[in-house]
Amino acid sequence: MDIDTVGGNDVVSYLDPELLHLPEVSSFELKPTTQIAEELFSQWLSQPDTSRLVKSLIRDAKAGLPINAHGISSSAGAGGGSNSLTNVSPPPLSPRSSCVSPRTSKQKISPFSLASTRKLATEPAQEAIPQFYFQHGRPPANELKELCLSRINLLFNNNLDGLHIDEFKLVTREVCKLPSFFSSALFRRIDVECYGIVTSPMHVSVRTLVPMSFCFYRDAFLKYWAESSMLTVDMATQVFEILKQPNRRYLTKADFKPVLEELLATHPGLEFLQGTPEFQEKYAETVIYRIFYYINRSGNGRLTLRELKRSNLIFVMQQVDEEEEINKILRYFSYEHFYVIYCKFWELDTDHDYLLDRENLIRYGNHCLTYRIVDRIFSQAPKKFSSNVEGKMSYEDFVYFILAEEDKSSEPSLEYWFKCIDLDGNGVLTSSELQYFYEEQLHRMSCMSQEPVLFEDILCQIVDMISPEREGYITLHDLKRSKLSGNIFNILFNLNKFMAFESRDPFLIHQEREDPTLTEWDRFAHREYVRLSMEEDSEAASNGNVESWEESLEAPF
Repeated sequence: MDIDTVGGNDVVSYLDPELLHLPEVSSFELKPTTQIAEELFSQWLSQPDTSRLVKSLIRDAKAGLPINAHGISSSAGAGGGSNSLTNVSPPPLSPRSSCVSPRTSKQKISPFSLASTRKLATEPAQEAIPQFYFQHGRPPANELKELCLSRINLLFNNNLDGLHIDEFKLVTREVCKLPSFFSSALFRRIDVECYGIVTSPMHVSVRTLVPMSFCFYRDAFLKYWAESSMLTVDMATQVFEILKQPNRRYLTKADFKPVLEELLATHPGLEFLQGTPEFQEKYAETVIYRIFYYINRSGNGRLTLRELKRSNLIFVMQQVDEEEEINKILRYFSYEHFYVIYCKFWELDTDHDYLLDRENLIRYGNHCLTYRIVDRIFSQAPKKFSSNVEGKMSYEDFVYFILAEEDKSSEPSLEYWFKCIDLDGNGVLTSSELQYFYEEQLHRMSCMSQEPVLFEDILCQIVDMISPEREGYITLHDLKRSKLSGNIFNILFNLNKFMAFESRDPFLIHQEREDPTLTEWDRFAHREYVRLSMEEDSEAASNGNVESWEESLEAPF
């Protein structure tokens, strides 16, 4: 029987030629080719034992007998003799079985095992992701901690009796790199029991005069500064954490008082105030009010860390610590600026109760302001008064007012006066609101026999200076984009500055060009301080005071 025609495709598909035992076929002939399966199958069919086996299986299939090819001996094909059907070797097991012949396992690798090997080779080893978020800040590196510890040990080794609060400045400046007037605030953060001394534990056993309980505080400093995130965060965060109360996320005005008290007690430029504690207190209050005016943009009295970082306060504090002449620091801490603010307030406060009413404020600047703008200030539109007396402005409220009035180029000033002009509080200034405030200016010009400027002309001038993004109204954003915004408010409610702007005083223009780094407030404060000092000198001379002020720029306090 012809084997190619018997059994059809079913028999051929049942036999797997790749798993046949063909010992007479060399390994060279088994090299991988695209027709290897067909060649092996043809060689297998050409064997005499294979022909007998196939014919026997076909006869059993036609007779309906069960086909049992697993009992045939594997040595039948190799012996070459005329063995019976029961001694014929069956095809090997499927490659998915674990019983694969050794030669087959060397020549053929299962596609499943190839996929598994490829998967193991392509997948990278799982690595642990390092921690990238720390709730209290990233801990310091060991090298940084060791450097800090060496500095601390050096300071304590040179002071065997421990460091008192007045000696703690070395730690504040050398180790913490903070301004020296932060030493008291930092010391109190460590000296929780208020013993007033910080010692090194290595000297407690030999220095019996030092109480044993003091040894805790040196370790407490290490824990607070070297072993925590304080060593790695920026200086603004360090200052914020030192000054704020433990359970708060903001700073209040009271949190700055310890720093200002130490500054007044230790800074050489403020030494002359030590005999007048009442003016020391007013100076500290003025500095704090100026800080919150410029930095606390929300105006809620709660200074956040974000506001502190966006300001220049930390840089200015470092300058104050390095500069012995306090008046060279124009931002926040200048004594001359405090002197001008306080004297201006004292001139208006006729009854000296540290409160101002409408009639007091209307006299400011030789009656330069209109009644309508003063009424808006006392309606607390720009800022809620800190005084608890109805219709009265406190010293803090006056500090905010004078800073806004004398420097209308700053953003806090623009926000202050924008709220005053915005009568309906809708966030935009309309022509009707501008006209409401300019009407009084127009009346005052008529009373002073000056040629009045019609509102239509003023409105065109305002629009040209501001160039608002949308026609019909002006937004706060429009004012902040323009460098001439301050003149808009002078036109509306400050007649003296409006006239100076119209006349273009060449002296003022020369001053602005001479030192462009100075603000309007800096120039005003300097002019007023010189004037007040000269008045004080002339008053002292008229009273027969022989010992007049040798330095005209020193305060008369």
